[in-house]
Amino acid sequence: MERRDFLKLAGLGMGGMMIPLAGTRVNAFSSLDWMDTSDKKALADTALNAAKADGATYADVRIGRYLNQFIITREDRVQNTVNTESYGVGIRVIVDGTWGFAATNTVTRESMAATAKQAVMIAKANSKINSEPVILAPVKSHGEVSWKTPIQKNAFEVPIGDKVDFLLKVNDTAMQNGAQFANSMLFLVNEQKYFASTEGSYIDQDVHRIWPNMSATLVDRSTGRFETIQNLGAPVGRGYEYLDGDPSEKYDGIVTRYGHSYDMIEDAAQLAKAGREKLNAKSVDPGQYDLVLDPSHLWLTIHESVGHPLELDRVLGYEANFAGTSFADLDKWRAGDFQYGSDIVDLFADKTQRYSLGYCGYDDEGVETKKWDLVKDGILVNYQATRDQAHMIDEEESHGCSYADSWSSVQFQRMPNVSLAPGKEPYSVEEMIKDVENGIYIIGNGSFSIDQQRYNFQFGGQLFYEIKNGEITGLLRDVAYQANSQEFWNSCTKICDESDYRLDGSFFDGKGEPSQSSAVSHGSSTTRFDQVNVINTARNI
Repeated sequence: MERRDFLKLAGLGMGGMMIPLAGTRVNAFSSLDWMDTSDKKALADTALNAAKADGATYADVRIGRYLNQFIITREDRVQNTVNTESYGVGIRVIVDGTWGFAATNTVTRESMAATAKQAVMIAKANSKINSEPVILAPVKSHGEVSWKTPIQKNAFEVPIGDKVDFLLKVNDTAMQNGAQFANSMLFLVNEQKYFASTEGSYIDQDVHRIWPNMSATLVDRSTGRFETIQNLGAPVGRGYEYLDGDPSEKYDGIVTRYGHSYDMIEDAAQLAKAGREKLNAKSVDPGQYDLVLDPSHLWLTIHESVGHPLELDRVLGYEANFAGTSFADLDKWRAGDFQYGSDIVDLFADKTQRYSLGYCGYDDEGVETKKWDLVKDGILVNYQATRDQAHMIDEEESHGCSYADSWSSVQFQRMPNVSLAPGKEPYSVEEMIKDVENGIYIIGNGSFSIDQQRYNFQFGGQLFYEIKNGEITGLLRDVAYQANSQEFWNSCTKICDESDYRLDGSFFDGKGEPSQSSAVSHGSSTTRFDQVNVINTARNI
């Protein structure tokens, strides 16, 4: 990947964004069915038996094949196509109450046994300095099970030429509608993962994700001013039908509705038109406004001010990479009355949400995924925990949010899908706007910053519409809002109903050291926050 392309991708507004290019670069994928399930089970049993024979009280094995495809275009040119394939095995054990981990890309019985023994040796060495033994929450033995993302069309089986032609058409549509520059990209991920443990689970999973991304730049040559706007299509856990699905299933607009296919070409046309209008938009007057936040924008605020602060390892201080620890400490949770948000704010974690980026049947510890509350009626009630963390917050079972981005990476606690529940009463976006006297309607995510406790923050966006006396009067520019996490969520006064509920999210979310990347969605309906401080970014440079 060219440095210019990487810098463009790194500026897409993703929290702790990392683009994984690990693996062997290949011209094409020879076969998407790489190993029979019975062969994986035999290999896994070899490793599990070797670990137990050497003294492990627990062991798990992850045999994985990870496929990535990135296609990057600009105007009428293809800038890059990348196919990567990585496969191997990671083995994790507990010996003397201590974790050990080892991995290999030689997937044979001999290598599996040797790698298991190496993991045991590492655990024994670690145990000499370990002061607290690992306590694992119990987990159900699932036997032999399988799970697959419910796709209709495998995106990896669609010819690259077809995908290139599609992206070039997207660029051309943006250019035909006034953009001077247009970039479009397609990111595909397929994780073929087999998990086995000494507790009797053998789990075969086939996980798919897709992210169509584009940006258009418009230039006013008379003033030298320019605007670059990103598309509003969400990354999802789906197949290629997301882009070429039945037209009757496509949402007629530029924002992707939950469960609908995405019309990227129509989005490109609308995007360029909005960018042209934004070029001549009025610069915002700083002050306090009621904010009407579209799900295409609010997802990132949820991600940074709720998702990361409620990761238990961050709360405990075990994790501090990518913007620090958390203000939401255990004392606030133990008190049982910490007002994280207003009483209409219900925030929940859910890895079973269909079409979401975190959607899967089981996590990387063999725990069946589920839904649970994080904030209920505005009160902090829970965190995100794995098997060895659950006892720290008096939970009897794991939340099922353990994940590793590769067979060679050790699994650890990663953010599940974290979402804001829709309003319980019928209430539309149009009705919400009518109820606002002085506000700003924000669509799409932009630049942001947040402090080392995930508390004080600033967020921008893509499109900003001024609301006066219940009506949209036109576009604004140079808008960003500032608040702290608790203040912001307590200013929430209205949430649209479930008919407006949508998902968006981060395709490459970074965490840990060594760093790993994961994908996570955040859902919401359009939501109102009252009297939030808005600054003019042009005047604050």
